[in-house]
Amino acid sequence: MFHVKHSGIKGRGAQSGAVPTRFGLAEREVDGDWRDHVEALAREDGGPPVRLRTTVTEERPKSILTFNQWPDVPFDRSVNAYRGCEHGCVYCFARPTHAYHDLSPGLDFETRLFAKPNAAALLRKTLAKKGYEPKPIALGTNTDPYQPIERDYRITREILEVCRETRHPVTITTKSDRVLDDADLLADMARERLVAVAISVTSLDPVLSAKLEPRCAAPAKRLAALGKLVELGVPVHCSMSPVIPAITDQFIESIVAAVAKLGVASIGWIPLRLPHEVAPLFREWLAVHFPERAGKVMSIVREMRGGRDNDPNFHSRMNPQGVWADLIRSRFKLACKRAGIGKARFELDCSRFRAPEVCGQLRLL
Repeated sequence: MFHVKHSGIKGRGAQSGAVPTRFGLAEREVDGDWRDHVEALAREDGGPPVRLRTTVTEERPKSILTFNQWPDVPFDRSVNAYRGCEHGCVYCFARPTHAYHDLSPGLDFETRLFAKPNAAALLRKTLAKKGYEPKPIALGTNTDPYQPIERDYRITREILEVCRETRHPVTITTKSDRVLDDADLLADMARERLVAVAISVTSLDPVLSAKLEPRCAAPAKRLAALGKLVELGVPVHCSMSPVIPAITDQFIESIVAAVAKLGVASIGWIPLRLPHEVAPLFREWLAVHFPERAGKVMSIVREMRGGRDNDPNFHSRMNPQGVWADLIRSRFKLACKRAGIGKARFELDCSRFRAPEVCGQLRLL
């Protein structure tokens, strides 16, 4: 894997334009997709790095609803309006997906984005197909549906409008308070048990969050969004995702207490996962921001993952083992007991689904 040596990039999570080796891309170093990043990070005159700009490419896929049979996730279908994510969370498990497109899971993932403007139209066609059986559609399973470019594209809102029209249930996972831009839709859908929202809060320290997830909403804004959704009657879940040992685990008790005070009914935690290219990117981030504890962090991670940086196996990837994992579980359970909060199960209503209009006519049911 190719790495750029430097002292860090402000405003970005990845610290290099690392080229993946899983697909033989290392041979493309002379004209690889990281070239512009290299030039931006290390100018020959030794000056400060040039600010990296975000580019968005519009793509028009032929299908939008993705089905899966993973045994350890609570959904069987999802929609992703965007590829890549400007939030730039260094730990994002979706980063390796950029490698499939000959792009870097590092800086390319958070600077070279793809939007799907026809997502809502494709979803409408899918829902209109004869024999379609509704189950909750998950938004935000890969990249954030409310990342900054949603402000202009509004693709997520269009998807929600289709779901409201057809009375199709949907779940949303995000790290952004921009979800409140669609508060009107969410409140309407909540009254019919058609939506549930999960907001991830990883720390309560804005300085740490700025390093870890540089273009996400600040922790205080995410908490405020949780509180506002509670006021609107929207079922909400707080996800401490991920819990990073010796970095964010110090906030377990304080996050649980803060969320409980807001009236949030559900909270859970997800351990750090480092699949494929994410592991070296995270190690690089540690070396830049926390060199004094990098060894300790990775030692604990490996202890929880059976001696490896990552455990890719179903079930166990979400269920780390060992002393450190048991300690986190115990702390979390005790904090929840003290705060009077648990993990709720939101039952969404699939029974009133109605197929959308096709060519100006309603499908006969």
